[in-house]
Amino acid sequence: MVRLMNVEHVRQRLSGGSRPFSLRTSAGREYVVRHPECVLVGRHSLAVLDSDREIATLDPLHIVAIKDLPRRKNGAAKA
Repeated sequence: MVRLMNVEHVRQRLSGGSRPFSLRTSAGREYVVRHPECVLVGRHSLAVLDSDREIATLDPLHIVAIKDLPRRKNGAAKA
C-alpha cells in the first residue's frame, strides 16, 4: 500500500538522525523539516510545523518526494 510506504519512508528519515529534509506534496507545496521534533507521524497522517510556525496536517498519500537539505553551518542566518 502506497500510504504505508510513504509513512515508513518518513519514519526512517526521522530515525536516521537530524539531517534536514523537505517533504513535497502532490500540490507542489514543500515542507522543510529541520529537526525530527517538527514532525509527528500518525498511522494515516503527518503533522508538520511549517515555515509560518503553523501545524500542517498532511495525508501521506500526497507526499511525492523527500529531499535532503544542506545542513546549516554554525552562525549561519536562517533562510
